[in-house]
Amino acid sequence: MNLREKVSQLPLLPGVYLYKNAFGEIIYVGKAKNLRARVRNYFSDDRLSEAKTGTLISEAADLDYIVVENEKEALALENNFIKQHQPRFNVLLKDDKTYPYIKLTNERVPRVFVTRRLRKDGASYFGPYFPGNLAYRLTDFIHRQFKIPSCKIDFNRKHTHPCLQFHIRRCLGPCVEGLVTAPEYAEAVRQTRLFLEGRLKDLESHIREQIAEAAAELNFERAARLRDTLITIAEMSQTQKMATASGDDIDIFAYYAEPPLIAVNLFHVRNGRIVDRREFYWEDRFDFDGPDFMAALIKQVYLDQAYVPMVVHVPDDFEDREALAELLTEKRGRRVEIRTPQRGDRKALLDLAETNAKHCFEARFRILKPTADSVAIALEDALNLPAPPKRIECFDISHISGTDKVASMVVWEDGKMKKADYRKFLIKTVVGNDDFASMREVVSRRYSRLKEEGTPFPSVVLIDGGLGQLHAAAEALEALGVTDQTIASIAKREEIIYVYGQEDEPVKLDRHNPVLHVIQTIRDEAHRFAVTFHRTRRNITRMRSELLDVPGVGERTVAKLLQTLGSLEAVQLASVSALSKEVGPAAANKIFAHFHQQNDQTKHPSPPR
Repeated sequence: MNLREKVSQLPLLPGVYLYKNAFGEIIYVGKAKNLRARVRNYFSDDRLSEAKTGTLISEAADLDYIVVENEKEALALENNFIKQHQPRFNVLLKDDKTYPYIKLTNERVPRVFVTRRLRKDGASYFGPYFPGNLAYRLTDFIHRQFKIPSCKIDFNRKHTHPCLQFHIRRCLGPCVEGLVTAPEYAEAVRQTRLFLEGRLKDLESHIREQIAEAAAELNFERAARLRDTLITIAEMSQTQKMATASGDDIDIFAYYAEPPLIAVNLFHVRNGRIVDRREFYWEDRFDFDGPDFMAALIKQVYLDQAYVPMVVHVPDDFEDREALAELLTEKRGRRVEIRTPQRGDRKALLDLAETNAKHCFEARFRILKPTADSVAIALEDALNLPAPPKRIECFDISHISGTDKVASMVVWEDGKMKKADYRKFLIKTVVGNDDFASMREVVSRRYSRLKEEGTPFPSVVLIDGGLGQLHAAAEALEALGVTDQTIASIAKREEIIYVYGQEDEPVKLDRHNPVLHVIQTIRDEAHRFAVTFHRTRRNITRMRSELLDVPGVGERTVAKLLQTLGSLEAVQLASVSALSKEVGPAAANKIFAHFHQQNDQTKHPSPPR
């Protein structure tokens, strides 16, 4: 059953759909109010003409779906699948920055410390805190005022001496028997909890009671310490009142994009003040669409974190806004709004975030890709080229122990990758594991053809490898009578660039140098393209080899199954009826019996004779 037939059988219900490639890998996850209508839209002429959709459908070999009760459940499930499988056609959050929480453990001797991971371990988590150092300042206050430790020692073991923290009066010393009683420590934990929960009035009242008790017992030293704690808490309480009076709890998103390059700024406004900013960057979003992009980003930012702000401002309205706001409201337990402000102070803040996003874009990409000309000039200078390069062709070899040998060629032209000019090669003349001979063959085939056609050669031929691969490529060109072609290679481990004829002076660029980044991007793309092609060929080889072992199955049958089912795993899992539709009942029964008899023998081997 092909994809179009599967789409026609999708239910008219909300759910999540998953596109998979020939290897069964999930390459895109989406959600829909109506699965059939949404997925059918991918096959319209308008959508297929789009770069992203056209490439997605061409790579998709299978389609799966999960039905849910409503659109909110679909949003949550979609986010879970994206986090788990990282599909390459989805917008992926490439920023691993997380804000800290303060954790009050649920142990026999509770501790308090800063963490960035939330776990279901019975502990109490408070936060997140903006900016990040606020959590550390509050924890330091807890150590000084309430003397609850952050140490990682085992409290179940006996300790004879307390550590330095006890001696400098930042810990009550629960690790050593006799230094603090259980009720005293429990009281300190209670005060810490009141403080972290923001119940400062309750805490003040409780401490005043303790001061009175200490004074009645003539324990004036303890009363003085409690008085100092009370003064500090009162100051913090007054500061909090002033901040709270000035505004709400808002997150503001803004972006600046020159596809495929995108910079996003997220401003955190807490209690009416901008307290921190996050930055996100993408370099591969050729299919950028502002509203869809923001919807995907917001889901990944908030659905997996404990804290959700009261209001989220976005530059564009998007389709899932109301459903996502309802889902975040359920998560927060209070109303959450997603808005696009049009005027007033909120619009001014959004404009400010957009201005900062543009500055971040320029700071991040002004050298990497301000213009194609500036990149080319930087490459000319770094590689000592006679002129700024217009076109770079890069080669890589891929195989496993000399089997299924293939090669790839990718093209960088005028500052960007030119996928239409990518080429794949099957290694035809090399026996065994010889990367140098394979590189000679591929380079020779490529440029002998360009020479015959009279097509201009590239500015630079880039080889993925070290000096051996570089010299193999140079030998191939010299055999063709080409002696003036610039050839370079980049070794993977050392990231050293060798230019042919200048091997004694290899180019060693700083790891932050934008020229190295460009060359690495080209090299990595060649490697990815070669490995993908090798896996496809290996799958074809395995499938052909296995199926040709079935009596009565020939090359034509194998070719048909390869075209329709795509992989050996798909053939093994297919039923007799499914196989019969492709190759006829007789061949289908033989293939089914071959694999299932093989599986049965594997599971229940015959006893030894």
